[in-house]
Amino acid sequence: MRLTTGRLALLAVTGLALASCQSGSKTTPVPSGKSASLLAMEQVAIAAHKCWIASKDQAFKAYQMANELNSYSGTPRFLLVPAKHYGGKPLLVVQAQGNSSKVDVFGPLMAEPLGARISADIVRWQGGNPSCATAA
Repeated sequence: MRLTTGRLALLAVTGLALASCQSGSKTTPVPSGKSASLLAMEQVAIAAHKCWIASKDQAFKAYQMANELNSYSGTPRFLLVPAKHYGGKPLLVVQAQGNSSKVDVFGPLMAEPLGARISADIVRWQGGNPSCATAA
């Protein structure tokens, strides 16, 4: 009987040793349930708010951000509207649609000198770089 117990103990120890040598996690990542468009827009909207609004950037002083990321239409977006007229006509629309991570930007501000900076910022943020300025 002692021999059988010893073998079982050896087998258990060997099994534990082999299990501890396994690399990687056995858990499967849980999907966030967010569409590609929402994930892209969250990344861009956070950076836009931080860099344009919260930083009190003088170029964006006349605007405020209207966040519409929780869109049930599958088009998460944010708008820049006049700071003194929140319900006013959007001057900039930044959005993505469906399951695409492509971000579209349009509105009257894009025809202004600020449009080039807006485009550069959006491209940088969409690419995963959350910095507020391009590298010099």
